[in-house]
Amino acid sequence: MLYFKKCNIRNGVIGVDELENKNEHLLLIDGMALLFRSFFATAVTGQFMMNSKGLPTNGVQGFMKHLLMAADHVKPTHIIVCWDMGSQTFRNEVFNDYKSNRNAPPIELIPQFDLAKEVAEGFKLSNVGVVGYEADDCIGTLAKLHQSDRKVSVLSGDQDLLQLLDDNIDIMLLKKGFGNYQTYTKDIFVEERGITPQQFIDVKALMGDTSDGYPGVRGIGEKTALKLIQQYNDISGILANLHKLTPSQRKKIEEDLDMLHVSRKLAEIHCEVPLSVSAEAARWNNVSHDTLSLVDDLELKVLRRFLVGSNVMMASS
Repeated sequence: MLYFKKCNIRNGVIGVDELENKNEHLLLIDGMALLFRSFFATAVTGQFMMNSKGLPTNGVQGFMKHLLMAADHVKPTHIIVCWDMGSQTFRNEVFNDYKSNRNAPPIELIPQFDLAKEVAEGFKLSNVGVVGYEADDCIGTLAKLHQSDRKVSVLSGDQDLLQLLDDNIDIMLLKKGFGNYQTYTKDIFVEERGITPQQFIDVKALMGDTSDGYPGVRGIGEKTALKLIQQYNDISGILANLHKLTPSQRKKIEEDLDMLHVSRKLAEIHCEVPLSVSAEAARWNNVSHDTLSLVDDLELKVLRRFLVGSNVMMASS
């Protein structure tokens, strides 16, 4: 079951229970990204891993395996799993067609949304999600809130989260297979892309995002968007220097100016979600043998084999 701790808001500031010291490491998990990735990795061959009740478990088992391998890799003191809460968010109010191009999830995946949260809770992990916001927004809020006090790592397969890179915030992008990551720091991103993480939002606004269903400026692709931001710093800088652009670039931007501003709002992760999560709920310990009873009850055989043969187990208390 997904549930939330009481939200503390004082003078307009979101309050989250203080974690205890500056030597801690918070791992934020993009639950939706891991679940979808795990589901489609095996669904393509029809391996839905049905249990005796007819419940598919392929996505859940892969999701937990990704999560536990990342925990073993990062050695965090705290873990929070972030989830989408329905398909409609504040972005649909900004742009009605936001993500409208996406197909409905397969019927074998639908029951695994709740099951994944149940299993995560059974592993004593903290689930977080807020209606009207995406998991990305929850991740951004928590990352920015905690970066001054502790190291923060984010695990996802979504490059949109690279805009969150900052001091004390790293992004681990899943690569093919399990336990393979492309880890970005702010410095690595700047060296590789030639822009800052904040400028990445403006690049996305210009080029649009076909996956999320917003067009940006029609006719301007990634290469041109990157070049313009490198040259003029941000969208405001580009608009102030329209006379210096090629006639074609200027015409495209002027014709799609309203959509450019809308796309900018859609591309930016909202880092002020009203949420709260307790420090104790987020604290991570290696998996206890007691947890195996939950795994056995749900017949998560692949996950059980992984747990027994991995380094994430600890002695039963």
